Amino acid sequence: MTIMQGNKTASLYQRHPKDIMSSAFSRSGFVVICVTLVLNLALYPTLRMVSIQIHSAITGSYVAGYHSVLLINCPTEQIARDIGRGIMEKRLAACVNIFPRTTTMYYWKGEYQDASEILLLVRTRTSLIQRLNAYLRAVHPYDLPEIISFPIEDGSLHYLKWIEDAVTDI
Repeated sequence: MTIMQGNKTASLYQRHPKDIMSSAFSRSGFVVICVTLVLNLALYPTLRMVSIQIHSAITGSYVAGYHSVLLINCPTEQIARDIGRGIMEKRLAACVNIFPRTTTMYYWKGEYQDASEILLLVRTRTSLIQRLNAYLRAVHPYDLPEIISFPIEDGSLHYLKWIEDAVTDI
């Protein structure tokens, strides 16, 4: 009986190093997969931008959605000018148009409103929209500023290249 117990013990002892090796391998494999996943998620915007630029350079074509147009309403022309100037100084856009006086009808806090506003039309890289949103929320006088973006699907390649060159994407 002792021999059997000895064999069982020897048998268990022989399996134990393999279990440690397979356990260590599965842990390290899991860590590698997790680190790879985190790096891919963290680097996705940069990797996407680089792949778009490579595709555009190789094919000579425009990749839809790489640039966007934003609409932003402001209460006065002076505020629109100040916001537009700030956007340009921070190199968040290639161009800002200020449309004089538009009439806006909307519901706010359950009541119908009729107001006069100034519309900003902003052209930028799509990758900068979140930075633009953050900047606009910080400087815009409205509690809930209208910031709407539309991806540019197509256009003059020379103009779109100009937007790309005019706007830093840091």
